Amino acid sequence: MRTLILCIDRDNDLGFKAGVRSPVIGRADNINAAVALASKDPEDSDLNTIFGGVRVYDTLSAEGGEVEIVSLAGDRDVGVKSDMKIAEQLDRLLLEQKFDRAILVSDGAEDESLLPIVQSRIKVDSVSRIVVKQAENLESTYYIIKQAFNDPKISHTFFVPIGLALIIYAISAFVGYTQGALIAITAAIGMYLLFRGFGLDDAVDSFKNSMKESLYGGKISFVTYTAAIILAVIATLQGTSEFWMRYNEEVWHGYLILFMFFINASIWWYVAAGLAINIGKIIDLRLEKKSIGRSWSYIFFIFASGLLFWGGSTFILSTSGFMQTPFGEQFLLAVVGGAVAISILGAWISSRARETFEPPI
Repeated sequence: MRTLILCIDRDNDLGFKAGVRSPVIGRADNINAAVALASKDPEDSDLNTIFGGVRVYDTLSAEGGEVEIVSLAGDRDVGVKSDMKIAEQLDRLLLEQKFDRAILVSDGAEDESLLPIVQSRIKVDSVSRIVVKQAENLESTYYIIKQAFNDPKISHTFFVPIGLALIIYAISAFVGYTQGALIAITAAIGMYLLFRGFGLDDAVDSFKNSMKESLYGGKISFVTYTAAIILAVIATLQGTSEFWMRYNEEVWHGYLILFMFFINASIWWYVAAGLAINIGKIIDLRLEKKSIGRSWSYIFFIFASGLLFWGGSTFILSTSGFMQTPFGEQFLLAVVGGAVAISILGAWISSRARETFEPPI
């Protein structure tokens, strides 16, 4: 019976840190991959996983078994994306080579969460978890906490809410309004949790990576990205200024009305920021003679979304007596109809542009 020794690197430390592409097949290649990873990050537990797999390989080989060792790496975006990548590599491997059973080698529960995926494709006879032994002086609470905080996944989740709370409290104390600190801290942490829960942190990471690529590549989009950041800051300041001015009025308006004031004062600045980003992308794609795809329609969709937010906030403020609009409900219907028409126009122009202006492939 032929046995597959499978080492899992779910977050692709092999590729990200050591530049090793997976799958890594064979004893020699796996040792070389582990050494390459060790030279970049000697504390990474994935290199111990590979050496643990090599140990299992040597043990079974010495007993006369027919074995092969393979390391599969996922993606830095741990979750569905990384698991699908590992599953695709495993499927290709099993199509190319015949194995009767597998032994899964991992460094902890995160990698072992892939066990059902592996079991759905091949019989798993054993799971070997590699636990690194530390010297006694390193087995301290301080060392464990320090290592955990050095992990970006943990530090970003743990430090950011605490940092937000401390900054908000400090600002509240500075302006002499400590009684509102608890409300502000609760709201900020709640927004942060929603931000993480909806995966918006991935969008921020993508924007940051795009900024780096455009800077290093000398692209027009770097200028438009910078302009977008400035416009977004202006939008936030405009909205916050309006919010704070209305908040300090003698009559309490309620949080919904205050939020509508924020949107009404800032939305077109945010729209301008979104348009700047998209226009920069379109210019870069045209200069590189690449397919623009749906980028044309995004310009119209961004404008239509801004129109909806502006129209909705204006209507709510007018019905509450804070603004005057000449036609009431007719104004809102006109705004919605205009936004829909702009979106349809954007989709039509996008399809026409692909037919007429796209460079040949």
